[in-house]
Amino acid sequence: MPNHKSAEKRDRQNARRSAVNTANRTRLRGQVKKLRVALTSSKGDEAKAMHSETIALIDKAVQKRILHRNAAARYKSRLTRHVNKVTAK
Repeated sequence: MPNHKSAEKRDRQNARRSAVNTANRTRLRGQVKKLRVALTSSKGDEAKAMHSETIALIDKAVQKRILHRNAAARYKSRLTRHVNKVTAK
């Protein structure tokens, strides 16, 4: 337990921030999973629509420092490659 008022406040801030980060990370992972499911079921139109939403979420996660920019670039590259492969068929 914190012994000072400032430490108590910092504890509250950390808890709030952690909850926000967890929610954003969960939203991102869920969106990526939905896109991957659409890709495996070969629904090209649906995957193409979900792709732009997913890319936007990835970019927002980078801005909020939830995801490292290199990891985000890797995710975007791989997902884009898979979407292009499915839509080309």
